[in-house]
Amino acid sequence: MNVVPTKLPGVVVLTPRVFRDDRGFFFESYQEGPYTAAGLPSRFVQDNISFSKKGVLRGLHYQHPTAQGKLVGVIEGEVFDVAVDIRRSSPTFGQWVGEYLSSENRRQMYIPEGYAHGFLVTGASAIFLYKCTAVYDPAGEGSIAWDDPDLAIAWPGSDGRVLSAKDQSAPRLKDLPRHRLPD
Repeated sequence: MNVVPTKLPGVVVLTPRVFRDDRGFFFESYQEGPYTAAGLPSRFVQDNISFSKKGVLRGLHYQHPTAQGKLVGVIEGEVFDVAVDIRRSSPTFGQWVGEYLSSENRRQMYIPEGYAHGFLVTGASAIFLYKCTAVYDPAGEGSIAWDDPDLAIAWPGSDGRVLSAKDQSAPRLKDLPRHRLPD
């Protein structure tokens, strides 16, 4: 497995070894030993799968105070995946990283607790997998505007975005009360 750190602390891009032959392919999407050696938690407690069509943008989502770390990847299709540091005391507060994850490149991204996460489907559709370190907590759910000008995320393409009502009305990062963000 290849592990590449990003400019944000704890956010890494992982590329597992894929074994291909005339029958298809095989790869380990998770094995505790190599992933913990790469700095990821050893305990994931919830897996989620979402299906989205081209142009769907999900995010930017986070949980606080019951934060979730997420190991994410694409089973089918392609997305542009984004992590944003929302820890107020962090020197990288408000900074983001983005990575194309696809069923072709098999890359995964780990987004630690204290980060917001979102993705844009850039292929025809995408089946997206999340491994989470904490169970979903609706009381701690938060959203940040995907197009917050202070974040200036360089989402690819300029076609119309398909967003949920919640994501359409999400506030800018600077407008969130201090108690709604991790320190």
